[in-house]
Amino acid sequence: MTCHGYINKAGQAPAGASFPVLKHYTTTGDSNSPVQLKDNPFAKEKVQCILCKHGINPDYKNVQLLSQFQSPYTGRVYGRHITGLCKNRHAQVEREIIKAQNAGFMPTYHKAVEFLNDPKLFDPEKAVRPHKY
Repeated sequence: MTCHGYINKAGQAPAGASFPVLKHYTTTGDSNSPVQLKDNPFAKEKVQCILCKHGINPDYKNVQLLSQFQSPYTGRVYGRHITGLCKNRHAQVEREIIKAQNAGFMPTYHKAVEFLNDPKLFDPEKAVRPHKY
């Protein structure tokens, strides 16, 4: 006697069945009621910025981290669409860069020479999100 996918109301296969029982849903007692899924199988993974993902709080004394978000040619801070930072972290990075520049830790018109060969957190030539303009 072979079983062709029959599962009784208790969620168990009959005796002698040769297939594994995988139950990723819950049902009520009625066979006509809709199936309730435990989690959404089509849900996308939550996207976080690189600083939030690693729990990093930018500080004006950490010049090497802050210089990653600064253009080496003009000294300007890269936009959110390039860096991929969330709104809060981007504003925090901008404030900390201004603090570091006012304290004399960072140059204002170019990137510090000792940080030019640091590994890149993002590609400034390829935006993470498309720009609205």
